[in-house]
Amino acid sequence: MAENLSVLVEFSMFPTDVGESKSQYVSKIIDMIEKEGINYKLTAMSTIFEVDSMEKATEILAKAYKELEPYANRVYAVAKFDIRKGRKDRLTGKIKSVEEKLGREVNK
Repeated sequence: MAENLSVLVEFSMFPTDVGESKSQYVSKIIDMIEKEGINYKLTAMSTIFEVDSMEKATEILAKAYKELEPYANRVYAVAKFDIRKGRKDRLTGKIKSVEEKLGREVNK
């Protein structure tokens, strides 16, 4: 029986040579993530998603780059991984754990 695996990925990716605003390019990546059926959270500085393998995590990052490739000669990307065996649903679970300790919701 395969063990549960949670791969949380926080990343930012955008073209650097297309002007000041990046939202139209970030929206292309978000659209792709939604079409893939990936659980994610968009923040002001990055996107966080959760998948069940490193292979799927790197596949999503590669697809994000492919979304931007036609629009730019240079793409900036940074990614952080939190990989944990025996867990799942950590994208929301980690927030709920903090809220329980605070006794209230955060980021309403």
